[in-house]
Amino acid sequence: MLPKSVLDLSPESEFFAGDQGYEVFESSEVERDPIVEAITDRVSSLGPDRVFVDPITQLRYLSTDEYQFRKQALSFMGLLAEQGATVLFTTQATASAPDDDLQFMSDGTIELGYASTGRSLSVPKFRGSATRSGDHVLTITDEGLVVYPELTPGEYGQEFGEEAISSGIPEADELFGGGLDRGTVTVISGPTGVGKTTTGTQFIKETASRGERSVIYLFEESEATFTRRSESVNIPVGEMGERETLRVEEVDSLAISPQEFSAMVRREVEEEGTELVMIDGIVGYKLALQGDEDELVAHLYALSRYLKNMGVTALMIEEIPSITGEFQATDVGISYLADNIVFLRHLELHGEMRKVIGVLKMRTSDFERTLREFKITQHGIKVGEPLTQLRGILTGTPEWTGRTESRAEHD
Repeated sequence: MLPKSVLDLSPESEFFAGDQGYEVFESSEVERDPIVEAITDRVSSLGPDRVFVDPITQLRYLSTDEYQFRKQALSFMGLLAEQGATVLFTTQATASAPDDDLQFMSDGTIELGYASTGRSLSVPKFRGSATRSGDHVLTITDEGLVVYPELTPGEYGQEFGEEAISSGIPEADELFGGGLDRGTVTVISGPTGVGKTTTGTQFIKETASRGERSVIYLFEESEATFTRRSESVNIPVGEMGERETLRVEEVDSLAISPQEFSAMVRREVEEEGTELVMIDGIVGYKLALQGDEDELVAHLYALSRYLKNMGVTALMIEEIPSITGEFQATDVGISYLADNIVFLRHLELHGEMRKVIGVLKMRTSDFERTLREFKITQHGIKVGEPLTQLRGILTGTPEWTGRTESRAEHD
């Protein structure tokens, strides 16, 4: 490690103490020359490669006017340039004392601030280099500073083959037109308890059977609960984890920013070769933003485009608030981001609670425009034949148009 030297120019309390007690002087009357001389002597004697001044705006208060301050700052910069030193300085701008003049003198500007997601960093100016626009997240850890940049999906991409990913359930694949195409984004929506996460995990089970790796980010459920529930319906997530074909990651939505989450996903995709990413769920992800819905859509759009460019299949689980009633595809306005929308729905028929599954859209393939009954059993997911005689499912008041369904037919 290179040697370092610290010149402490902060005044001590004795400096202000006179014989009759404390006296206050104008800083420009007593401090300017000694401070400038101290800095000049130290720089000249050490010949440093790097100089950090914190804050340089303190010189403003040691000058008689703005002209003298700019003259002094330029002189200081010239001295350091003669030494061949790289200079970094901080400023403390206020409404009455902006730092535009200092930014003009510098080759680069790094702005630190606070955003809804915590500390932020931006680089509006950096001569000789291309900068990445946007407010990037900055965190301070025990190991130092960590920056999580805004995700720019256009910078990433790789070639991948066209392939339909099967659910492992023939009736469901018929509904999906053969499966979900690789490198697409699928939203699985529905009310609470209808089976959204289980449906997404079923695709992960089939992906694991081919030896491919998946990752699930749990925003609204613990890993222990998710594992226990999946194992009870014949989806061996524990075994998949042991074979390293599945990683389950609990995410504290109030302790992570969208930029930090994007960095997590990138590590999985680029370092671990993950081919399927499932986000469960969108409501928890929105909490990480602590902002408005437009921010949610913007960050999800960037993440979705990145995954598509990398040939990664994405599943996004979204809970809608209505249990029954008028049909609602999504709740946070992300339907246009999805290549595919699969919806699950509760309905009440003949005094029983039933579930149905359907497809609202698939951009890359044809699909079955019917609804099918959907069940989750101890042996796994069961999907029935098309419910062609059932009308009004999406309105919440289904009716049979043909002969009355018998108990035997239902069973």
